[in-house]
Amino acid sequence: MAPAYAANMAPPFLRYWRGWNPPLQRRLFGAHKTVLGFAAGVLAALAVARLQARVGWTHALVAPSEWAAAGLALGFGAMAGDAVKSFFKRRRGRPPGTPWPPFDQLDFVVGALLLVAPRVELGAADVALTLAATFVGDLLVNRAAFRLGIKDTPW
Repeated sequence: MAPAYAANMAPPFLRYWRGWNPPLQRRLFGAHKTVLGFAAGVLAALAVARLQARVGWTHALVAPSEWAAAGLALGFGAMAGDAVKSFFKRRRGRPPGTPWPPFDQLDFVVGALLLVAPRVELGAADVALTLAATFVGDLLVNRAAFRLGIKDTPW
């Protein structure tokens, strides 16, 4: 799941980029979901998947030669999951930056798991542990990013 986590953490760093970075679709996802943010997430996932394969730190469920496919599925899934959550958040009338637990914590990992599922066989315990660890980890990482000034909100 490390590529999915990297994908989720990459977009906030683009807040410092002052060049071209239009929203994916402002009306559907809001102004905070941007083209470069989505691309940065996918590229971060690919980079982490490549690094894992290069150092031999891949899970037995994914062959080292499958790093690109796994990284792409995890990265695109994470970014798509986040965008889908934003779509529903807008439909519910929730403005950007307002908390919406547990969806804010689990959107990216659910998207990543859905897209990697055809390539990896995961049991119910694997999925439950991943969701639980992600929920707690996301809360901790987002609060740290907020305190470091990387994110505008602690969620």
